[in-house]
Amino acid sequence: MNPADVLIDLFERVLENGLAAVDGLDEEQLAHRPTPDANSIAWLVWHIARGQDAQVARLAGTDQVWVTDGWVERFALPIDPRDHGYGHTSEQVGQVRVGADLLAGYLRASHEATVAYLRALSAADLDEVIDTNWDPPVTRGVRLVSIADDDAQHVGQAAYVRGLLGA
Repeated sequence: MNPADVLIDLFERVLENGLAAVDGLDEEQLAHRPTPDANSIAWLVWHIARGQDAQVARLAGTDQVWVTDGWVERFALPIDPRDHGYGHTSEQVGQVRVGADLLAGYLRASHEATVAYLRALSAADLDEVIDTNWDPPVTRGVRLVSIADDDAQHVGQAAYVRGLLGA
């Protein structure tokens, strides 16, 4: 197994767990927030897909599937199309009210773009320094692990909220 295969396996788990978090839930359940300022399953899964899409597209030097594949129009959220949820207010979190099929579709599309990018990387590509603003400087591999780690945390939160629903 090469390093890219390990990352692909990690992102596959995010996809599987994200799909499981939304499966069979209606829009009301997906929008449920355990406390007034908590994140909903809908927001968490949307944010996983958006963050992955935005960050991997930047690494790959490609356009985000959010825009190119028309997801921005399908979601029709009252936010800037470049927005991926980082720093959202409670009000903005509450505006992500969509169905499970839409969330699953965008998560799959983002995942497919990520896997296509990872399949094209070599071990040397993963060692390339891409951000010197940190000490130590950040490599492509470290950035990808950071993306996957953020996704894994959020998908765990979505699973927890689903559990609170008894679903």
